[in-house]
Amino acid sequence: MSDKKLAIIATKGTLDWGYPPFILASTAAALGYDTEIFFTFYGLQLLKKKIDVKVSPLGNPGMPMPMAMDKWFPVLGTAIPGMESMMTAMMKSKMKSKGVASLEELRSLCLEADVRMIACQMTVDLFDMNSKDFIDGIEFGGAATFFEFAGESDITLFI
Repeated sequence: MSDKKLAIIATKGTLDWGYPPFILASTAAALGYDTEIFFTFYGLQLLKKKIDVKVSPLGNPGMPMPMAMDKWFPVLGTAIPGMESMMTAMMKSKMKSKGVASLEELRSLCLEADVRMIACQMTVDLFDMNSKDFIDGIEFGGAATFFEFAGESDITLFI
């Protein structure tokens, strides 16, 4: 066990918001931090056996768009049916072309680095999720479980 601790709360379940908790946790673990991620609400999508998340340009005005679409394409236009799937495919393609690991690869890296991953039991119950849909190697617990660790952490991040 390390002297340094990093606690992360992961609340988002989109492709673009799935990367920060796994990148930060795997980096911290590589640097010797004892690391824990508490997945709650939509962040639980990142612990499912099959990660099926999308990126939504709607409500994300800082997202750089291809062909300078962010300069001429109205934000409301991103709500057109099919745009979310198109933007997700474009983002995945861009990440792959730049050599960015997939969410599944980063999640596996975290598990290999002994990053403790906790699924919020209250949220699992709230949304009638089945624990069998989640990957092996995680724990289920509540806010108190998170606070036991976060209360002694050097860094706590809310993502």
